[in-house]
Amino acid sequence: MGDTTRKTGAQNEIEGGLKEVGGKVRGKYGDMTDDTGEQLKGKKDEIKGKAQKNLGKAQREVEDLDKSL
Repeated sequence: MGDTTRKTGAQNEIEGGLKEVGGKVRGKYGDMTDDTGEQLKGKKDEIKGKAQKNLGKAQREVEDLDKSL
């Protein structure tokens, strides 16, 4: 996932969303080719992307709260 703490919430949210979609595509490729390894790698990428996206959402909420104070 890299160093996500130095990115803004929006950056993490976008990158996470892209990783999540890429993982879904990789998983579907694994389904089509009956490749269990690709299915698992796709699921792993999807979960990592979802986690990064959720981190970005939380960061954005903190950033917005910080701006309002």
